[in-house]
Amino acid sequence: MEPAALTRFGFLTLPRYSMIACANAIEALRMANRLQGEAVYQWRLVSLDGRPVEASNDLALHPTAALDAEDFDVVFVCGGVHIRQATSTTLAAALRGLATRGVSLGALCTGAFALAEAGLLKGRRCAIHWEDIAAIREEFPDVAFVNDLYAIDGNRLTCTGGIAPLDMMTSLIGQRLGPDLARRLSAQFIVERERAGAEPQPSAASQRALKGHPRLAEAVRLLEHEEGRTRPAALAEAVGLSLRQLDRLFVNHLGQTPTAFALRLRLERARTLLEQTAMSVTEVAVANGFASPAHFATAYRRAFGAAPSGHRAATRAG
Repeated sequence: MEPAALTRFGFLTLPRYSMIACANAIEALRMANRLQGEAVYQWRLVSLDGRPVEASNDLALHPTAALDAEDFDVVFVCGGVHIRQATSTTLAAALRGLATRGVSLGALCTGAFALAEAGLLKGRRCAIHWEDIAAIREEFPDVAFVNDLYAIDGNRLTCTGGIAPLDMMTSLIGQRLGPDLARRLSAQFIVERERAGAEPQPSAASQRALKGHPRLAEAVRLLEHEEGRTRPAALAEAVGLSLRQLDRLFVNHLGQTPTAFALRLRLERARTLLEQTAMSVTEVAVANGFASPAHFATAYRRAFGAAPSGHRAATRAG
């Protein structure tokens, strides 16, 4: 039997990238090679200048090569915290150069921001960490951001953070080497089940609600998906409950009514936009469905103890 063709992966590490996301993706490739009994995959950590990059945990991985030192079939942009400060025109040009050469491009955690900024995700489905999705949707309206664990759209492969890259890589490996090897890979990592890309990201609120209350969990999921805009009556109907039953579930298990929960979602999204974009306070208010800037400012101050403009100034000063 002829040896399988080698697929070469590059992991382009940006300053303050998420090491757990990067390591999960690489470990899946390592285990696939071991289970296959031959080197099917090859990987390399790279940076723009070839020097090791410090991750968000203050560690740096070695060895690291320069991005242009080798040829790759797939390059993943590995992002993390402070992603806007981690990008540059040089990075965007390098990514566009890879796309021109036919290299498949992917992103882990917040790395999708770099691809979007380079204009490489237009019209594509894209997954990014739930904490950043609100702000990035506003900045790049021509990209179809989804709340999925990962999204594969042609030769664009985007994934959220944490352990989700293991799910995505297991799926890709299974498509190439077969479902049996993918199951064995999951067993090696003591993964209970393989999660599909279309599964929604579990936010903190969803996790609390999921425990033994599927209808409440579905109501929370719908509210998060609609960014707090679904009216309580429509929400109750969607999950097959009366409005009184829905109110009782929210109050008993989340400590607030559906209306209060939805308002908090809108305010948290507004806070993210204030911190991560250049949108004006009025634009943020409109984007989150508030009747007026004054109404928004009052609700914001009540929730966070500061006016929207004051919060933004304090965040940027820090």
